[in-house]
Amino acid sequence: MTGKHRPRHIAQGEFAVEKGNDLSISTILGSCVATCLYDQSTGLGGMNHFLLPEGTGSALQSASFGVNAMELLINGLIKAGANRTHLKAKVFGGARLIAGLTDVGQKNAAFVLDFLTREGIECTGQSLGGTQARRIEFWPGSGRARQRLLGEAQVFESLAVPKPGNGVELF
Repeated sequence: MTGKHRPRHIAQGEFAVEKGNDLSISTILGSCVATCLYDQSTGLGGMNHFLLPEGTGSALQSASFGVNAMELLINGLIKAGANRTHLKAKVFGGARLIAGLTDVGQKNAAFVLDFLTREGIECTGQSLGGTQARRIEFWPGSGRARQRLLGEAQVFESLAVPKPGNGVELF
């Protein structure tokens, strides 16, 4: 390797905090939202990935809910030495991948923007909504983020039930 580090990947319900630009944090999103928070004065930053704006569940599931995911990320950054008053955000995701169902992506997007406003955290960039999944890579030290769209999602209007006939049945 030529000094390049592989990104630290996070999945739904996870968050990561890093310092500097040697490592990046990445995730893949559909209707979920990722918030990238950073404090340029300390070179600290982090990313979360949440599934739903709010809900109840076990302690294991709670990080999948927006308010818990945001608090975990903010507290993780403060614990690592970030200054809460210097935090800035970039937010991604909230796509609508299945038409005809509740638009959870839109609810996630509205939640994160409202949360940042209420908490006085400036949102310096966003890419929310649409119908495409995204791969996000974030460099905590600078707050730089890169989004790659993963192609137009196939939006399903309804789920068709297969007709009996010449199909193959597996046991």
